[in-house]
Amino acid sequence: MSSQVQLTLLPRARCLYDEPVQVKVAGLRSRQVVTIRATSTDERGVVFRSSGTYRADGSGEIDLERDPSLGGSYVGVEPMGLLWSMKPDTLHKRFQINSSLNTHVVKFSVHEEEEEGEEEEGEGRMLSEATNERVLIREEVSRVPIRDGNLRGVLFTPPGEGPFPAVLDLYILGGGLSERRASLLASRGFVVLTVVVHGYDDMPKNIKEVHLEYFEEAIKFLRKQDKVGNKAVGVLSLSKTADVALSIASYLSDVKATVWINGCCANTVLPLCYKKSHILPPLMFDTSKMIPTESGASMGKYVLHNPLAEENKSTLIPIEQAKGSFLFAAAEDDLNWDSKAHMDAMVERLKRHGKENFESVSYPGAGHYLEPPYGPYCPSSFHAVVGRYVLWGGEARSHAAAEVHLWKKVQEFFRTHLSCDATQNKAKL
Repeated sequence: MSSQVQLTLLPRARCLYDEPVQVKVAGLRSRQVVTIRATSTDERGVVFRSSGTYRADGSGEIDLERDPSLGGSYVGVEPMGLLWSMKPDTLHKRFQINSSLNTHVVKFSVHEEEEEGEEEEGEGRMLSEATNERVLIREEVSRVPIRDGNLRGVLFTPPGEGPFPAVLDLYILGGGLSERRASLLASRGFVVLTVVVHGYDDMPKNIKEVHLEYFEEAIKFLRKQDKVGNKAVGVLSLSKTADVALSIASYLSDVKATVWINGCCANTVLPLCYKKSHILPPLMFDTSKMIPTESGASMGKYVLHNPLAEENKSTLIPIEQAKGSFLFAAAEDDLNWDSKAHMDAMVERLKRHGKENFESVSYPGAGHYLEPPYGPYCPSSFHAVVGRYVLWGGEARSHAAAEVHLWKKVQEFFRTHLSCDATQNKAKL
């Protein structure tokens, strides 16, 4: 390494996962062209990499907030491009850091540009390096695994006396859960409970029905927490859990704010039950409508039956019954299912019933997995329900911008509708 070249991460090398960092390089020759690389390994051992080619200014400096990438994983001025453009060494792998106790460690390095004719596997001489530790939880946030009655999950509580708004986070993986969203929200001042539904610990591996009582129990548990001020709670969801969240808001009390991200307007896949009765049949899908692609992943946007068809209308969730407010967020290039069409159907339904208790936002060029920002974009991975690799849709740059916007929007929405002091909250926003 060159002792003269310095790679700096500002404002600090250790930060929260959802915080941007400024990458700067100094000590290069005037107008020198270099490659800046980023490498990270997720909790399953999959390696992700990205690179950008940059030209230093007359003073031998590069600032990713100012200077464009000339080539590599992306082009143009993209301050966080090295993070969202990282790709796995193995095809169809999704970046996995689900435990809040793990850290997204990113190694940044600056390399001399390779001379023409050099071997492709060479990276050029390393001139400088720095490590960015991106933590999922602030040190002061309490993380408590929950085994209470039927509940299985993790409770995150911010430091201080509160009171804090409370959120039930439905981010459910096959056989487990992701704590990433919940721990980051708690780090931003929310009491958050994320729960497991099946296939984890002592819970059934496969379920044949979704029971609202389980989520009712979770809401009661949240409301009993000492630091929860407004006793109504919010619900945050994505994909299949988005229709579960709609049902929670429609049939259960004490839900004041619901965030629906890239889901369906109907109850999907499994019957919905409450108080020993089936209240909604499932909208099913036809995997023969999966469209294979050369990449080895299939496109499943149209496998779900049409919920608006006469024979399927009994699966539609009666969201007009909800007492709280909705935030609908749809990616226009979602290839998992037609989220934008489902969102439009819900907006039309609420308007038809004279309701104004909703906001909606759509993102052109974004794909299915809209998550907290600055993680590697995932175009395809294994889908446990259909048992094959699928395309999630989107274009990396547009998807990354959507995640930044939506993450702020979600927090503002919950603060607005769950705040213990509405006057103070309005002044903040």
